[in-house]
Amino acid sequence: MGCFLFLSQGGPGGSLRTGRGRCVALYSSLLPWRREGGARDSTWRRLRARAATLRELGTPLKAMDEFHPRNDEMTFNTEEAHNIIKDCIEGVLGKADYSHDSVNQWTAAIVEQALTQLVKLGKTYKYIVTCAVMQKCGAGLHTASSCFWDTTTDGTCTVRWENRTMNCVVNVFAVAIIL
Repeated sequence: MGCFLFLSQGGPGGSLRTGRGRCVALYSSLLPWRREGGARDSTWRRLRARAATLRELGTPLKAMDEFHPRNDEMTFNTEEAHNIIKDCIEGVLGKADYSHDSVNQWTAAIVEQALTQLVKLGKTYKYIVTCAVMQKCGAGLHTASSCFWDTTTDGTCTVRWENRTMNCVVNVFAVAIIL
């Protein structure tokens, strides 16, 4: 059994930290491109020391792919998500007429049901679900979103639903969890 050391990209400053997270790199020779000085340098020194200790104990360092091979088949199924969301909207709003007093309850129920159904699919994604319900009164409704992610695994789905008294727009964002 091997030991796994990995680094994951940190917050907005781009700091590197050890721990659980999306794997940036796994090293047996550790870091051909390390920066000198500061917290990063001390992190690299700790990792190098840990790797040396493991080598001395005869524990082989393995690539992360050997532990969890990347599933190239993992893609977000937009059609499946669209059907789930549409069913949730129909189940909550059905033939209801717009009621200002009920909007908060409706939107909460739609996002909770949608999230529950998406999680039941058993796929390794983090989901973000948003819902907007607006009364039809002649006003325009414009929405937009932009995502910076891995388009081979992550995805989005937008469902627009309407009846004679209201519009409903639900967005689902699915971000793959790569172990």
